[in-house]
Amino acid sequence: MTYQGVLTKMETEFANPIQYYLVFENDFLNMNQLLNKSISIQFVKYQCLNCGLDKPIYRQGFDKQCFYEVPQAADWIMRPELSTAHLGKEDRDLEFEKRAQLQPHIVYLANSSNVKVGVTRKNQVPTRWIDQGAHEALEIVEVPNRYLAGITEVALKDYVADKTNWRKMLKNDIEDENLVAWRERLKQYIPDEAKDYFIDANTETNLEFPVLKYPEKPKSLNIVKQQQYSGKLVGVKGQYLIFEDDTVFNVRANEGLVVSISIN
Repeated sequence: MTYQGVLTKMETEFANPIQYYLVFENDFLNMNQLLNKSISIQFVKYQCLNCGLDKPIYRQGFDKQCFYEVPQAADWIMRPELSTAHLGKEDRDLEFEKRAQLQPHIVYLANSSNVKVGVTRKNQVPTRWIDQGAHEALEIVEVPNRYLAGITEVALKDYVADKTNWRKMLKNDIEDENLVAWRERLKQYIPDEAKDYFIDANTETNLEFPVLKYPEKPKSLNIVKQQQYSGKLVGVKGQYLIFEDDTVFNVRANEGLVVSISIN
């Protein structure tokens, strides 16, 4: 069977283990059902997620021109503290920014390679944690807009990491942490504007990923450079496909590429 379409990040379903779906325009693949099967991936062309043109992808699935124009790629996406919709100030598209920024946001702790702090829209829990490959996570603050979440994250970054070591995460080189204890330690550093939104009555969420074999020395697949790759799928974690030969393929990092996938 062969499937073709433009890559976007895998859809997920919170289950035990997490269910993963690669969704194309007219079809989808349940990746869990492909474990232990040989898969071939072939690069076909580019397709910008905004304009749809066959132009090299720059970042986040967009070609360079679109990346610097569309509101979905503005700086406040990666740096929530730069949000300004709560002030009525436009960055690229105020209506879009109001919809995205003026809704409940969660500041959380997640443990994927180490304990880190992060921000997500409330309706993206637990999807955000799944995408990061976190095996445990805990909500610590729920605020009414993205700006407040952003300044809280910035304040906490002095005391806890804000990045995931993707190699460590994929190797499953992890230790369980007491996230409730971390929350209590970090509480004193939450900015005054967000202190009233502190969450202290919840427990951590645990996540199980569909992995048969973790890579010892993960090596990242560059499908544009290599053009074609074949291997046996042995796991899915975060947004990575894990293959038996330790090759890993980051689906999200390859958004905007049209690929052909054959199941052997």
